[in-house]
Amino acid sequence: MTTNPIFQGVFPAITTPFNADGSVDHGFLREHARWMMDAGNAGMIPLGSLGEGNTLDYHEKTAILETLVDALGTAPVIPGIASLSTHGAVQLAQAARDIGCRGLMVLPPYVYTSDWREMKAHVATVLAATELPVILYNNPIAYRTDFLAPQVAELSAEHPNLRGVKESSGDSRRVTALRAALPDTVDILVGLDDMALEGVAAGATGWVAGLVNAYPAESVRLFELARAGEWAQAQELYRWFLPLLRLDTVNKFVQLIKFVQEEVGHGNARVRAPRLELTADEQAMVRDLLRAAQA
Repeated sequence: MTTNPIFQGVFPAITTPFNADGSVDHGFLREHARWMMDAGNAGMIPLGSLGEGNTLDYHEKTAILETLVDALGTAPVIPGIASLSTHGAVQLAQAARDIGCRGLMVLPPYVYTSDWREMKAHVATVLAATELPVILYNNPIAYRTDFLAPQVAELSAEHPNLRGVKESSGDSRRVTALRAALPDTVDILVGLDDMALEGVAAGATGWVAGLVNAYPAESVRLFELARAGEWAQAQELYRWFLPLLRLDTVNKFVQLIKFVQEEVGHGNARVRAPRLELTADEQAMVRDLLRAAQA
């Protein structure tokens, strides 16, 4: 396995498109992923929080991975791996490997939250289930499990295929702490859209992005400017983009981002229950943001 950094650049947390009958729209999924890759993204992350992974059954998940691996060829598909059980996470991780995915993004278990001993055992078991490079997803706000820098360093020392950390605590100091604690072979990725510039300034080399589903070229441009140290241009673009990027950080981020996709003409706003589509007032709020951005 290569020791070169591999999780660098912008990785869309791709939304899952649904047909009117609620089934997955594989035709649009294929087109959408290619459209975002053509804009310069580094790979695709399906089955995550934005992809409504916890509403998809196992066979829907594997079918999505088959579609994306076929659509993107050599571009890396890096699915979110989450389950109610460690066994379920291992099963999906091994299926992803067999389908041809080139990495994994491992989440803590759904619902059950405990101490470091149990959470480490879960993640370590999934890490050991394949040789694929893994991004550990830390989102204590959403999943109530908080992986601290010394704990991540412990996992990294024991599992060389831990090659990235998606940091979504919202605290840029966490990026600094991770960068100090981890070897250079482990990439740090920003997990919140409205922390992209702050994350790069603190040492992040990747971004798992949400609004990229509607604005892929702008997202890639923003990240490239920041990585190149072109801060004046990056900040100008960031100021324009921030009102939309903040839609990624609230409870209804899935509905909001899918609605933005629909408004810009690349996707539809359909979501799976228990999520419901936005109310008229919520839609009007997003349209106001889009009008201001377009102006």
